[in-house]
Amino acid sequence: MPVQVRYLPPRRVWMPQTDEKKPPVEQKKRRSRWRHVGIVFLFLVILFTAARLAMPYAVRWYVNQTINQTQLYEGRIGMVHIHLWRGAYSIDDVRISKVTGNVPVPLFAAKRVDFAMQWDALLHHKLVGRVLMQDCELNFVDAGDPSQSQTGTGGPWLQIIRDLFPFKINAALVRNGSIHFRAYHRDPPVDVYLSQLDASIENLTNIRDETAPLVTTVNATALAMDQARLEYQMKLDPFSYHPSFDLAVRLLGLDVQKINSLARSYGGIDFEHGFFDLVVELKSREGLVEGYVKPLFRHIRIIDLKKDLLKDDPLEFFWETVVGVTADLLKNRPRDQLATVIPMSGDVSGPNTDILATIGNILRNAFIRAYLPKFQGGSGEVNKLNFGRGSIIEPTAGGDSEQR
Repeated sequence: MPVQVRYLPPRRVWMPQTDEKKPPVEQKKRRSRWRHVGIVFLFLVILFTAARLAMPYAVRWYVNQTINQTQLYEGRIGMVHIHLWRGAYSIDDVRISKVTGNVPVPLFAAKRVDFAMQWDALLHHKLVGRVLMQDCELNFVDAGDPSQSQTGTGGPWLQIIRDLFPFKINAALVRNGSIHFRAYHRDPPVDVYLSQLDASIENLTNIRDETAPLVTTVNATALAMDQARLEYQMKLDPFSYHPSFDLAVRLLGLDVQKINSLARSYGGIDFEHGFFDLVVELKSREGLVEGYVKPLFRHIRIIDLKKDLLKDDPLEFFWETVVGVTADLLKNRPRDQLATVIPMSGDVSGPNTDILATIGNILRNAFIRAYLPKFQGGSGEVNKLNFGRGSIIEPTAGGDSEQR
């Protein structure tokens, strides 16, 4: 019996379609989406690059507009550099000059001024900035004609600094700065200055929320006439309407011959030899100040007969002789020193000095006890300013040590 074979057609097994088998329309849509994303990304990159390249020029324009807010002074700057990675920008060759008169030096000049975020303030949940001025110079000029003088008054300088950075300035630093007092109209011309100035102002916005009123600290060191060390320390209340501060300053060992141009122009005398020390301690609360200024001249000599007899002006010789003899009479002999303490009190804008007390202190230094270039306080704390040994104050037992 023949066997019948029945043919069965193969079963169709369903398999998921791969991308290769997708309809052409869906593949085109997916490629179109990626193309759009790439175009948008490329556009953003080009836009960011263009903005980054244009940013220095835009900031430079804004800075020029900001520093020219006063009619008495004009500002000029060099290149502007943007530092996005640290939230900062810097300005090269800043120069602010007086436009009226013919003043030969700028009021302010700096090789670089840098504005940056103060990142450590974020730990205190504050968003603030700091400004750094490198190789800067400040010039004050005295002249017979007010248009030739230069004091900086009349300019909104604090507002200009605030406008140059989007956040509040909490700290300011000065590196290798100088301050000059000049008088070109005098004979001889005067140039008395502080050089190698390093200064810092910290906590202007009270980022730590301190309850003490004097929250801002100021510290500075410099060389007077490239020779004598000056130290300056201060605490102040930046939120007080009237000035409230504690201040201490000390200058040691200035060779008086380096300031002969100042002494000759404003005092009519020449120093032949000697050294000058200065101690200042002031305390102000709500605009009322009290304190003292202590000037000391050591080993001072004003008269040199060989030189002074050759001078053409007899009145100048007579005046120098009177000053020299008086200074010699009022010296403390053991220390060869002329000194006094000048008490000051009253309104901070124009404190009063006690003339009788000043004269009495001259006699006290000469005939009773010699003053030393130390603060009146007996410890390392002056008006609540804490100074370490070897800083402004070198505390000694018993306070302001004096010698008979």
